[in-house]
Amino acid sequence: MSTKVLAKELKDLEEHKLIKRTVADVYPVLVEYIPTDYVNTLSEVITALHKWGLNHRKMITERH
Repeated sequence: MSTKVLAKELKDLEEHKLIKRTVADVYPVLVEYIPTDYVNTLSEVITALHKWGLNHRKMITERH
């Protein structure tokens, strides 16, 4: 992933309130991205997708 693409993705995540960007007042500059409390609301969705993925893998491998 290029630096330009990464910067755009991080900016999008920040605009959607999924991460918070913090710049430390040190040299060299330290930029930290941390997940917001809001991103934690995705945990049930991610768990459901994980479960679906495991079931799907099992279904596919049992066919062969």
